[in-house]
Amino acid sequence: MDESSATRDKMYQAYLEFFEVAERKRRWNIFDDIPWNKLDPALNSELKATRIETYCAEEFYLPDYTGGGVQLSRQIFGAAWFQACWSYEESKHGLVFREYLTRSGMRSASQFAQFEDAVFASKWKLPFTTRRQMACYGALQEAATFLAYKAQKDRAIREGDKVLEAIFTFVSRDEAAHAGFYRAMARIELEADRVGTIADLAFVVARFQMPGEGLIPRYQERLRESGAGISARNFVEHALFPTLKMLGTTRAELKTASLPPLQTITESLLAPEK
Repeated sequence: MDESSATRDKMYQAYLEFFEVAERKRRWNIFDDIPWNKLDPALNSELKATRIETYCAEEFYLPDYTGGGVQLSRQIFGAAWFQACWSYEESKHGLVFREYLTRSGMRSASQFAQFEDAVFASKWKLPFTTRRQMACYGALQEAATFLAYKAQKDRAIREGDKVLEAIFTFVSRDEAAHAGFYRAMARIELEADRVGTIADLAFVVARFQMPGEGLIPRYQERLRESGAGISARNFVEHALFPTLKMLGTTRAELKTASLPPLQTITESLLAPEK
């Protein structure tokens, strides 16, 4: 896909703004900012361990996410450097989840070794083939992850788990920022080619699924039984619809694009406007 100098400049400026906010306001330290001394064994449970372990597993595919993302974006400075920054921030998420599980005693080193072997036995592959499609996917996937982490922060507050409250405060804030950047990328793409971008957005929405689908053992069962997931309605109302609004598009405009026959959330997406 050929890129105009104007599009490149816009992507660079979007990344510069993202990076400045991250450096000035959003950076956090796993060792100093998490109150590890407040770990309380009385709050341990297998359901909690499964929730955190599932999030940890999704973060463990970081080498695959990074490799695929950099290859798609390497010729655009702003997009490529975001991938590098994104990888650093996501690496902290996987690390802090792992540290929580081992420091709390809910998982041993040997259990984690077995868990890693199971995770790394599979390889994540890009669900879409162009940078524009992946920008649309990233906007939705990061928004969904934010919702899941925000729900876990609220749960931690109710349960009095100060350590998890701090962890999910930081990681959910990161995910919100990531979603915002991907939305900015999608807006830039819309300005350059509205028809093509709307078609790509519709294509992505129709095939959307979270990265762990098909990779993490018993993924849907884990999400359902442990309370780690979010409902389809929550995703549609609080991730999909806000993304459409921020991009300046509507369900009606998506309906004009060429949609495939099989879709995962079409009924909610194409329901009549209220």
